[in-house]
Amino acid sequence: SQSYPDCNHTLMLLSDSHTCPLVSTAKVGKTSLIMSLVSEEFPDDVPLRAEEITIPADVTPERVPTHIVDYSGNATDHTNNILSFLQANVICIVYSVNNKKVPLILVGNKSDLVEHSSMETILPIMNQYSDIETCVECSAKNLKNISELFYYAQKAVLHPTGPLYCPEEKEMKPSCIKSLTRIFKVSDLDNDGILNDKELNFFQRTCFNMPLAPQALEDVKNVVRKNMTDGVEDNGLTLKGFLFLHTLFIQRGRHETTWTVLRRFGYDDDLELHQEYLFPLLKIPADCTTELNHNAYLFLQSVFDKHDKDRDCALSPEEVKDLFKVFPYMPWGPDVNNTVCTNDQGWITYQGYLSQWTLTTYLDVQRCLEYLGYLGYSIICEQESQAAAITVTRNKRIDLQKKQTQRSVFRCNILGARGSGKTSFLQAFLGRNLLKQRKIREDHKSFYSINTTYVYGQEKYLLLHEVMPDFDFLSEEDLACDVVCLVYDVNNPRSFEYCAKVYKQYFMDSKTPCMMIASKSDLHEARQHYSLTPLDFCRKNKLHPPQPWTCNTVDAPNKDLYTKLTTMAMYPHAKLRCMCTCNRCTFCICQNILRSQLLTNIKAKFYSVVLNRLHDVGAYLLADEECSLIQQVHAISNVEESIYMESSGQLFVTGWADLKSSTFWLRASVGATVFAVLGFAIYRAILKQR
Repeated sequence: SQSYPDCNHTLMLLSDSHTCPLVSTAKVGKTSLIMSLVSEEFPDDVPLRAEEITIPADVTPERVPTHIVDYSGNATDHTNNILSFLQANVICIVYSVNNKKVPLILVGNKSDLVEHSSMETILPIMNQYSDIETCVECSAKNLKNISELFYYAQKAVLHPTGPLYCPEEKEMKPSCIKSLTRIFKVSDLDNDGILNDKELNFFQRTCFNMPLAPQALEDVKNVVRKNMTDGVEDNGLTLKGFLFLHTLFIQRGRHETTWTVLRRFGYDDDLELHQEYLFPLLKIPADCTTELNHNAYLFLQSVFDKHDKDRDCALSPEEVKDLFKVFPYMPWGPDVNNTVCTNDQGWITYQGYLSQWTLTTYLDVQRCLEYLGYLGYSIICEQESQAAAITVTRNKRIDLQKKQTQRSVFRCNILGARGSGKTSFLQAFLGRNLLKQRKIREDHKSFYSINTTYVYGQEKYLLLHEVMPDFDFLSEEDLACDVVCLVYDVNNPRSFEYCAKVYKQYFMDSKTPCMMIASKSDLHEARQHYSLTPLDFCRKNKLHPPQPWTCNTVDAPNKDLYTKLTTMAMYPHAKLRCMCTCNRCTFCICQNILRSQLLTNIKAKFYSVVLNRLHDVGAYLLADEECSLIQQVHAISNVEESIYMESSGQLFVTGWADLKSSTFWLRASVGATVFAVLGFAIYRAILKQR
């Protein structure tokens, strides 16, 4: 079972009266054969070329001395090699049985010298050895089959029979059947187990750049009908019929048809998917992330609809297995069901399905490209490669400079001491309360969860990642995120200390926004063993007050915190004032003043004056055209004077006589504008100090 050490020379055996060269390509263990023969053991060190060896006659069965010469492929030994070949009586070809991939063609030359054909003798040999691609008789004198010989030679290299067909069994090899089965399932766009005329035409156009005429389609199906009963169903081609057609192509010598199909779907000569097909080149600059684009989501939606046979907007375990039959392995484990949303039966929903693809694209884009390759994205969507499905976002520093982003996926790292509720915080994002979380098996838990949130009407993905509590060492991955969530247990007096130390050590001087979560808020709040209370710590470091949170609820936990986290990730340059409800800070005092009864009365009075003015203007437009302008002004003046009398003693009284003047409205507009600008500037200054 040992493999022979390789050398770069060809081996040749010579006898005293009969020469026997052993010819082969390099690196097949030729010299090792000679050394093992002499020493009767496998050599550890093999020279580049063995010296000439003579075996005495008394140790050979035929009592004939034998000379063994190691054939060399060096150009300097070319003359000696020719002389050795001229003296040879028997030539042995040596090859490595575990690396024999060169197709062979038997060529019978000088067919002009005989009147009979030797094909009857050669064909049994061809059928016995699968490495022999074909046999051909030719004549250089009569120019018989000369061009055919080299055509078969090219065909043997470009479209070999060996990987596809077993002549002894007269059927396709398992690896070929497996590859063609995947191609059939990818081409079966509606997943009904039948290739209808539309799907056959798409397949034909994809592989051969031309559709089939209606009559040609019927002829193909008629051929299948004549040879098998279940090859055509509902006027469509079944998997058995599809495989039969390719078997027929190979048996009739049309290997190129099957090879064209295989190579179009990404297979190499060993019937393995090309690495270039599965992993196309995709450049991702630093500080950039990867997301699926709109066309990719449409493709994944079609794949979901294709396998959701019961139309319940969820994938059962059987439907998931059916979806991944085109994969060489099962890519999703049981932890996926605890990473994304599921229905009451624990099946992955449509939203959870898209979320898992989004997570894979964000965390491991190469794995996503591989998965899309198995599903045939580039073929179905008629793209050059799966890289067309990926959007590489711009650098995060540019987003910070422009104070806006086009990203759709944001990452939040969850840090906290053991038992603080990090895992529960992840599962609550998927709509699971404490009762449902207790049913999750320990070995099925996930350190990630992903779901959608809505920020100002825009759908965004928030990816939560639970970081293991190791204060002494946090990797770059633990620190690289869009927002940080520090979780502590309000019932554990030593829980907050970890959050405070992590913040001061890693995030105090960073630009990453942070939020403090007071977990298990339904329990009694214990006094934390730290120099500052959580609220004072947040005020000192200009953080939002700790946000109370619990998943010990009857219904699904509230998701407002996750929306706030997404908003902080989208706008890290802005401060989210809306989360403050302390009624003690400057912001809350300003908000209370703006909502006071005094300002409410002033706004109401101003609105009533404006509405009355608009009413008078409408009356003016509807008045009789024969009335003079003076009469209209006089009538309006009377009304204004009456309103003035009724409005006396109010907070704001404006003489209606002044309203007639256009300069009044100009002054009012300018004054209102200046007041608004100054008020806004003062407001921002107060908040900035806060």
